[in-house]
Amino acid sequence: MLGDAGVIFEALPARVDEETVLMSLQAEGTSPRDIADALADLKAEKIARKHPDAVVLGSDQILSFQGNLLTKPKTPEAAQEQIKAFSGGTHSLISAAVIYFAGEPVWRNIAIAKMTVRTLTDAYVKAYVDRNWSEIQHCVGSYQVESEGARLFSRIDGSYHAVLGLPLLPVLGYLMQRGWIEG
Repeated sequence: MLGDAGVIFEALPARVDEETVLMSLQAEGTSPRDIADALADLKAEKIARKHPDAVVLGSDQILSFQGNLLTKPKTPEAAQEQIKAFSGGTHSLISAAVIYFAGEPVWRNIAIAKMTVRTLTDAYVKAYVDRNWSEIQHCVGSYQVESEGARLFSRIDGSYHAVLGLPLLPVLGYLMQRGWIEG
């Protein structure tokens, strides 16, 4: 998304054990919103420590459904079960972004999108997963709204970019405000 918006950047892996952090924060009763923010902050901080003179953006996305946080499916069957559970209901995608500069957090944003899923038949869900498994196996919620996954939804309230995993417009706005990119 950043590249498509004309931002020149270098992507560096933060190497964070997200599963352990997630389980710890959940055990403490941390809200999904705060978990997304904490994971984005942790990623940005880890890279900022190695590159203290850089502008560092960390981001993360959490899916909250009926009080539970869902993760990426491990099998096609797990993907089918996730999608079937969403059928006829609404869940939230929470996308967080944190920017560090000079080794310190200077900006953060949380965007929440409400995702309403159509009532789906088991046969359609199975066929959808069978057709799309290679793409959706890496996606929390087992779908990609930028492709056939859009057919699963009757309504989406919130930022499209946040659905894709980054509150892009607020990030770009802050980068322009600071003069780090033209705008």
